[in-house]
Amino acid sequence: MPVQIGTKPHNFTDPTGLLSDCHRRIEMFLGTLTAVAELVDRPPTDETSRALESALRYFGQAAPKHTADEEESLFPRLRQIDHPEIQSALSKLEQLEEEHRWATPLHAEVERLGARYLSAGVLADAEVEGFRKAVASLVSVYKRHIRIEDDLVFPLAARMLSDADKSAMANEMADRRKVKLVKR
Repeated sequence: MPVQIGTKPHNFTDPTGLLSDCHRRIEMFLGTLTAVAELVDRPPTDETSRALESALRYFGQAAPKHTADEEESLFPRLRQIDHPEIQSALSKLEQLEEEHRWATPLHAEVERLGARYLSAGVLADAEVEGFRKAVASLVSVYKRHIRIEDDLVFPLAARMLSDADKSAMANEMADRRKVKLVKR
């Protein structure tokens, strides 16, 4: 079941709105990881285990689809538009793609240590610090990353992409999630 945070969620007819909704989920699960990082030096409670499992599942399954939505569906279409606003934003796209690559090993470290914590019920002191450092780094990169996308890239894309581009994006995003779009 999808998680709804705040206002009514967007659907595939508004792909940039849907991408922004994903950011709210990312922020929520980063909050979960941050809370777990504060407790990771002691055995997990059932609630902590469930929360960590949920966050790890989200970042392992849904977040890569979000990255693909941006790098395979959105950014290439923006690069094809010859408009001064888009041209000025292109350097930001390169930064965002670099941040995706930078976050990958951090996610792997959080996954590795989180899975170990769940299975063993305890982490060594160095692992506790490694988990906390990786989570803090992810929070830092995502905070900047999300701000750039929500404040600049997504609104620009919503204005500049054609209806055909938005429809194609929606279909690609739905395909990644194995969702069949209903034609209206």
